[in-house]
Amino acid sequence: MVSNFALEETIDKILHNNEKSVLSNIQSGFIESQKTLDNAIPKLEQEFDKIISDGKKEADKIEKQIIGSSDLEARNKQLLALEIAIDKVFTKAIDQISNMTKSDDYSNLIKSLLEESTQILGTTNVIVNTNSKDKTIVQNLLSKYPGAELSSDTIDCLGGITVKSKDSTMKFDNTLDARIQRMKPLIRKEIASQFGVGN
Repeated sequence: MVSNFALEETIDKILHNNEKSVLSNIQSGFIESQKTLDNAIPKLEQEFDKIISDGKKEADKIEKQIIGSSDLEARNKQLLALEIAIDKVFTKAIDQISNMTKSDDYSNLIKSLLEESTQILGTTNVIVNTNSKDKTIVQNLLSKYPGAELSSDTIDCLGGITVKSKDSTMKFDNTLDARIQRMKPLIRKEIASQFGVGN
C-alpha cells in the first residue's frame, strides 16, 4: 500500500502540472484575446469614423433640405404677393378703362386696332364685332376698309374689336380685354425683374 505521503506528493505533482497547464492556457488565451482586441480596434475606429461621417452627411442633407424648403417657401410667398399686387393694378386699370369717356383719342385707338387686325389677317374682307358702346365709332371707321362689314351681334368686352375673315378661316381678337391679357405676362415679368423675384 502506497503511503499517504507518496500519494499526497503524486497529487501535488499532478495538481502542480495541471495548474501550470491551466495557467499556461489562460495566459495564451489572454494573449490571443489581447491580439484579437488590438486587431479589432482599428476596425472599430474605422466603423466609428464612418458612422460619424455618415451622420454628418445626413445632417448636412437634412439642413440643405430645410434651407431649400424655406427658400422655396419664401420665394413662393414673394411670387404670390407679386401676383396679388399685379392683379390689383390690372383690376384698377380695367375699372378706369371701362369708366373713361370716349374721345378722339379713343377713336384713334379703334382705328389703329382695325389697321393692325386687317394687317395680321392680310385682308380687309372681314366681319368686325365690337361692344354696343363702340358700335358707332367702328361703323364710321369701316368705310375706309373695302370689303369690311360690322356684325349686327355685339360682344361683351371693355372695348376694341374682334375681326374674322369672311370665309371664317382666320380670326383675331383685338379687344382691350385680349390686349390686356397678352400684355399681362410681359408686365408681370418686367415687375418681377425689377423686384428680383422669380429669377
